[in-house]
Amino acid sequence: MSTGRTDEFRQDAVRIALTSGLTRKQVADDLGVGMSTLNKWIAAHRDTDVVSKKDLSLAQKNDRLRRENRILKEEREILKKATVFFARQKP
Repeated sequence: MSTGRTDEFRQDAVRIALTSGLTRKQVADDLGVGMSTLNKWIAAHRDTDVVSKKDLSLAQKNDRLRRENRILKEEREILKKATVFFARQKP
């Protein structure tokens, strides 16, 4: 049972999924397609020029920076808790 998505729609979905910084689940939900469908489209268009090398490189850098930012925030929260813990200790 096909919904008749155009190839242009598929290419746009792949470009959004690879460059937007959103999770694939979010992109699939926003576009009204299933996760497996979106993953199939990504696999089919992976070696095409749907996304320029520059855009893909930028998206990868953004992903790396988001992960690094998340880790730094977690470390900061741990240090805040440690500060409170040690401040309560009596000498």
